[in-house]
Amino acid sequence: MIDENHGKQKRGYLNEDFLFFNLKDQQKNDFEFHYHDFNKIIIFISGDVSYIIEGKSYKLKPWDILLVGKNDLHLPIISPNEPYERMVFWLNPYFLEAHNRNDCNLLKCFELASERKINLIRMKNTDIHPFKQNLLELDQTIHDSSFGSEILKNALFIQIIVMVNRLFQGMDISMNIEDIKYDERIEEILSYIKDNLYENLSIDTISEKFYINKYYLMHLFKQETGFTLYRYIQKKRAIKASDFLKEGIPAGDVCSLCGFLDYSTFVRTFKKEFHLSPKQYAKSNSI
Repeated sequence: MIDENHGKQKRGYLNEDFLFFNLKDQQKNDFEFHYHDFNKIIIFISGDVSYIIEGKSYKLKPWDILLVGKNDLHLPIISPNEPYERMVFWLNPYFLEAHNRNDCNLLKCFELASERKINLIRMKNTDIHPFKQNLLELDQTIHDSSFGSEILKNALFIQIIVMVNRLFQGMDISMNIEDIKYDERIEEILSYIKDNLYENLSIDTISEKFYINKYYLMHLFKQETGFTLYRYIQKKRAIKASDFLKEGIPAGDVCSLCGFLDYSTFVRTFKKEFHLSPKQYAKSNSI
């Protein structure tokens, strides 16, 4: 059994095309909010687990599917009283993009999750069995070394991604799922931050825009997201900066594009997040 939490989990990087984990364990919940530079799919089998993704809490039921997008801040809250069983995919977006066609964007489900602000797929009973069969076939093929197994593995993986996209696109998003908990005001603020990282995002500015007392805002934001408002904004700016640096954009320009007031603040914030200066990071992570 592969340990999803070993090595790469701490760094959040993926060099393979995809990884598939079939996990069952019972452990103390000692996770912190984290993110990855790849997309992740979690298929919940059993246990007592809630998952917080960008301020929304999802109480999971068997065979729920969670779509965790690239750079989404997320945290599992796991009861130690019963085993936690799940299947997990780590997806390299470049691998999926290479298999896209004009009428088929395999990353569409993650884009829709971001647009719709919902990361949960709750399958109909009629969908669960064929989905389980596909997962079982992939798991068997991964452990098979006979002729064509590598090609078959990739084909089965793509088939599962197509199915996940179809399930998500076919879901009734107007349906009220009582297992999703969030504050609508914080949801609006998170969307505003995401779309305006380059703007002035001071606590005073945000509290005035959303007509919320700034002290109550700070309390509510920490309660709903696990972060102070300032820390969340700076973290998101640093993550966005890392993407720009990978694209080869000069560090000075990245500083302005991500809304940092001055270069020294940018460098300090970036080093806190990535343990490298922006220029060092750009040199070691250029695409």
